Amino acid sequence: MSNSSTAPPTIPQTVWLARGRHVGSADAADVVRRQLQRLKDREVIDDHLEPDEDQDQQPDPGQGQVHDQVHDPLDRVFEARWRVEGTVTVRARLTLPHVPEPGSGSAAASSVSAEGQEWVLVAEAERVWDPRWPSPATVFWPEDPGSADAGWDRVTVPGLRFGQVNPLPSDEKELRRLFRSCAQDGWSIHVVVHEAMTPDAHGREPLARLLPASLRHCVVEHRATPDQLRSVNWALLREFDFQVPRGGAVVLPTSPVAPSYDVREFSVRSVFLDGSEPTELVDILCRYAASARPLPDGGQEAVTALREQWKLMTMEEELARERRLVAMYAEALEAMTKSRDLYRESADRANEALAALRDSAGAALPGAPSQPGGSPFQRTFGRLRGATKALRPAPPTDSDRADPPSDGGRSAEDQ
Repeated sequence: MSNSSTAPPTIPQTVWLARGRHVGSADAADVVRRQLQRLKDREVIDDHLEPDEDQDQQPDPGQGQVHDQVHDPLDRVFEARWRVEGTVTVRARLTLPHVPEPGSGSAAASSVSAEGQEWVLVAEAERVWDPRWPSPATVFWPEDPGSADAGWDRVTVPGLRFGQVNPLPSDEKELRRLFRSCAQDGWSIHVVVHEAMTPDAHGREPLARLLPASLRHCVVEHRATPDQLRSVNWALLREFDFQVPRGGAVVLPTSPVAPSYDVREFSVRSVFLDGSEPTELVDILCRYAASARPLPDGGQEAVTALREQWKLMTMEEELARERRLVAMYAEALEAMTKSRDLYRESADRANEALAALRDSAGAALPGAPSQPGGSPFQRTFGRLRGATKALRPAPPTDSDRADPPSDGGRSAEDQ
């Protein structure tokens, strides 16, 4: 838990984001290229682009300063644009972070073969995101699990997959470690489902197929068998201080916990694992996805890169961008002109003050005509000397010295 008094930034309501790993045999970048081209040929998306990261990036006026260090220059980046509901434009950016070459001595390189290629995907729509819209993951990755390009749906938490039933481990210590890792994974929505009794074939199917399309690659389903309820609730109590209802489900919070999170709002008493739509569970998952959740680690940088380093523009957008550039440069030139004028005015005043100082110094030189009453310094010193004289005690007078000493009215001779 964070002790910071500053609330962390939350996921914008227009943004959809996810993170995972590709463990397929094919090169991840090649898989993405083929998928984007297929959708472009079928006119499912408007266009796509693989920006050249070596090119200089110009700032887009009105969108803030470009963050040059948002990602490694060797990362592979793919952009795509499409429309939902016919008129709402969606822009998406997928990043394949650079992986060091094997044998380079890097810890990341040594784990590549086991964990695969990480990917980060951020999409933003022109209005609030609707979970019924198509999943941006299926724009960049093939949806068919049996295709040769499959293997991209692994969660960054080891051993987990999107769209599949993930059985919970039987060991209680492993359960706690798993739940702790899930709490740190703010990119995904983790839900624990308990089976009240052993389900049939329909009940063993993953619930992801019944979720709205945009949630299928955000939700990670953890399934507890009927006899695991006690150990699962033991681990949940120690990690989150709550339990899962028997035969129900609960959405796990992230760390730090969102202020809007309330376990009573994001849990259900019963989930019928009979192949029917889990209406109540779908409702809480949609509400949780739309709630004010903190941006995950690296999420702010990913959103910033999408907004400020976007390259896939239409002709109209390119023209508007150039116009903004012209306006920005004109404002900069006007500001420079004003600064130049102010500098010139200040220089003129400084020269005048310097000339006046030289004139006053020349008047105080020997042989120069003195001003009436002397210089200001001489006049001030004279006033100080007069005041000092006034404070000195007066010298004794002759009469003071002639007065006999007073000793009871008698003189020394009388004594």
